[in-house]
Amino acid sequence: MVFKSQLLTDDRNNNEHTAIEAAAGLNRRQFLRRVGLSAGAGLLITQNMTQSLASDAIEKNHSMQLTKDDLPTALLDERSSSQPSLTQTRCITPTIETRLFASSNVGGSDDRNQLALERMACAGFNVNNPTITNRQYLRFAGTDSQRASDLQNLATGAIAAPKLLLGVRGGYGAMRILPMIDWLTLGRIMQERGTILAGFSDVTAIQCALLAEGDMSSLAAPMLYSEFGKTVPDQVSCRQFVEALTNPNLVIDISDASLTSPNLPSILTSAEPKAITGTIWGGNLSVVSALAGSEYLPRMDGGIVFLEDVGEQPYRIERMLYDLYLAGAFKGQQAIVFGALSGAGEDSYDKRYDVDTVIRQLHQLTRLPIYSGMRFGHIGQKHSFPLGTKCQISSNTAGGYQLAFSDYPTIKADAIQVEGLWQTA
Repeated sequence: MVFKSQLLTDDRNNNEHTAIEAAAGLNRRQFLRRVGLSAGAGLLITQNMTQSLASDAIEKNHSMQLTKDDLPTALLDERSSSQPSLTQTRCITPTIETRLFASSNVGGSDDRNQLALERMACAGFNVNNPTITNRQYLRFAGTDSQRASDLQNLATGAIAAPKLLLGVRGGYGAMRILPMIDWLTLGRIMQERGTILAGFSDVTAIQCALLAEGDMSSLAAPMLYSEFGKTVPDQVSCRQFVEALTNPNLVIDISDASLTSPNLPSILTSAEPKAITGTIWGGNLSVVSALAGSEYLPRMDGGIVFLEDVGEQPYRIERMLYDLYLAGAFKGQQAIVFGALSGAGEDSYDKRYDVDTVIRQLHQLTRLPIYSGMRFGHIGQKHSFPLGTKCQISSNTAGGYQLAFSDYPTIKADAIQVEGLWQTA
């Protein structure tokens, strides 16, 4: 167990090294801010686009190193004809105080990180600590102490809480740092400041701990490296990210269950579906199930459980669901909502043993209504949404359902230029 008081010292040692490098001269982001983003962003992003194209090719040739947040790049064609073309846009002065946290894997490409940072600045996000994208320890984005300090320094007051805390990427590693953070104090400070923590995939561990121990909401959303650093960012995901950040009354409509399983109804229930209101919590199934039995798994009376995953065979999905069931995670809950369960594949013993079979078995076990097809997970065109906040689910006459969210922090819409998130020259 690392004492929390040691984290600030470790982080300062790391920051001293990066400060020496920064003192040598203005980096490109500082130059952008000095001369004015609208005048200089195009040239700089042109240079990085060329480098990013090369790095994307390298990453795709090293598929053995892919982690879950990389899988959409491997499974989906980002350059399909349906993807809107990138355009040059006029940047705005970044005013939204933003900090990054790198709780999991190291980024695979410095150029991709730099491109993502420039896009964030163009869109209006003033990132205060871009150098953490350069950290690495083994497979992780820094030592456990360094990664924990991204959040613990906010809890101690050593660093002021920003408006947005954005995850760099997922993969693995967030669980290692959970005992090193004062979640209760961090949650209180974030509530006072109206801070929004955003991410998904392995960041689910951070979001669950923040809710369970700090009673603070977060945002299920794309991340710096995983989305905004792509050669061709998904414009729908970018727009929905900004929508969730700025709309205090977010509503998402779901028409079918195909993202979970095409063989399921949108609402699987033994009775006439009725409107449900409760705190929605959860995230990536692999991570949520790994927290079973720990203090970091939220215990929400009358809650709504959200789950998604990628690249897991049906029997593994069922085993993780049983982990949660046997740990009592579904007790006292009102419903289960499934997002995308992509890349599940076929069972080698019996092809009939599929996701549809698994979900129906869960329904028999829990007797809870199950809503499928929520447009979030390791997919393109995803809809960001708040976790750990009030959610109302209601059915519609077309067989689908609607999720309406309330009581979560937001950002003023006029502070964001959404087109900057896919800016190019």
